[in-house]
Amino acid sequence: MKLVTIIVLFALVLYVRAHHFVTGNVADRTVLLYHDRVEYNAIPFMKRVKYFFYTNPEQKKIVGIQALDTLQSKASINVTAGGVGHSFVNLRMKSERGYGISYDIGIYSSQYYQ
Repeated sequence: MKLVTIIVLFALVLYVRAHHFVTGNVADRTVLLYHDRVEYNAIPFMKRVKYFFYTNPEQKKIVGIQALDTLQSKASINVTAGGVGHSFVNLRMKSERGYGISYDIGIYSSQYYQ
């Protein structure tokens, strides 16, 4: 009985797993530079693609990027330019077919690393 319960819970965890994106350091001695929610509505039978661009006006280096999938979908996200170690980042988000995109994006910098 315990084995069946464990298998069912494991299957549920795999089923509701979202595709979050975290790179760099977002926890240890970091400062939130920018926060935004990026949303794009769904169109039936089509994949949606959205681009996100951020440039730091103070030229502070990015030490971490966190993008949380708030729809719990299987959308994908990747860095197309810049990112950790640069003062800018370009992100490309692509939804599942027939679903929208909703990401909570945070860009982090270190208070010590300029």
